[in-house]
Amino acid sequence: MRRALIENWALFLGMLMLMVANGLLVTLLTIRGDALGFSDLTISVMHACYPLGALAGTIVTPRLVEKVGHIRVFSALASLVSTSAIVHLLTSDPVSWSAMRLLAGACFPGLYVVTESWLNAKADNTLRAQILSVYFIIQLAGPAVGTAMVGLPDPSGSLLFGTISILMSLAIVPLLLSNNRAPDYSAPDRMPAARLFAVSPMAVLGIVIMGSAVSAWFISLPLYALAQGFSQAQASGALVVAMLAAAVVQYPLGWMSDNTDRRYVVIGLSLIAVIAAMWMVVDTSPARTVIGFAVIAGATLPVYSILAAHANDQLTPGQIVPASGTMAFLLQLGQVFGMLIGPNMIALAGGRGLQIMIAVSALVVALIGIARRARSQAPINTGEVQPSGVIGVAQPGLFQAEAGTLANEMEEVVSR
Repeated sequence: MRRALIENWALFLGMLMLMVANGLLVTLLTIRGDALGFSDLTISVMHACYPLGALAGTIVTPRLVEKVGHIRVFSALASLVSTSAIVHLLTSDPVSWSAMRLLAGACFPGLYVVTESWLNAKADNTLRAQILSVYFIIQLAGPAVGTAMVGLPDPSGSLLFGTISILMSLAIVPLLLSNNRAPDYSAPDRMPAARLFAVSPMAVLGIVIMGSAVSAWFISLPLYALAQGFSQAQASGALVVAMLAAAVVQYPLGWMSDNTDRRYVVIGLSLIAVIAAMWMVVDTSPARTVIGFAVIAGATLPVYSILAAHANDQLTPGQIVPASGTMAFLLQLGQVFGMLIGPNMIALAGGRGLQIMIAVSALVVALIGIARRARSQAPINTGEVQPSGVIGVAQPGLFQAEAGTLANEMEEVVSR
């Protein structure tokens, strides 16, 4: 672990600042938008621009890295997201805010591609697992810290937006001052979604549906908490608790998934989410908000990682990397729908619409899992589940998939 930190401190520090800034920005925009009088529809459309931009970013950025290199692309994208934060500070209309979310969405996946490909290229076999663990700790802790910062005093209304811009700008500095040379990079091939569906229908459908549910509760939880009478600090605190709950359970659930049929784990988590959401439908008191959404977060967020591992179990080593890009694309597609629908569901059904939406989504995923389990057996040889970040981490598949590919190739060599 120490060696991994020393050799890659620049990227880790830069990524940590970006993740803190992104977590702060997402929550801050929701709360400030509500304070400015933006409707739930306006807030949902604004946030949906992020995954729309990310759909383009996951495709375009690998080609840019291939052409001009890691450092130039990282610096350019970090500068653009810093600019977008400043525009949020200078304006207060939903059109400009939506445009900046679109820009940030196009940039952040590129920053993840640069970071992950750099780390993977620099990692030797003895450090790969350590680097991966540090990277995902940053992915999970960074947004939680950023979200918690929403509760800091900001009398002028500009301190937090300024902090976001500063963090994004400073993220470039460690990378530029590091004496590590950028690795060579070749953009991975793509696997069409239809081809991946033929291999694993459950992964394709589950990632889109559960991705929609996760983005819905993440964006809508602060609005729901505010509607329940929470203060801004309490609303952001409720989201922090949900994120931490999701982070804590990822590793145990990953271990469980590695030691049984992954579909059983997905089915079980989906049913837990259904029960928690329906409990909140019956009892909508504010006291239940924190506990209920913590359970929902812990039951829904790890599903993407497990479904990605389930798909990888059925792919050849050469298919894993391009499939990871497709799954990242599908995740963004699901997030578009979740961010559009989630905030607008809050006021429906007597304030129970969001919980109903989550329950229906989770129930559909559970039924898909049951249907697929009835039709096919689990693969004999399986890989390992790698945890994914809470929000905005659109390209977690690249690094973990390449690592998984190497591991599979080594296993084949040993078996020979």
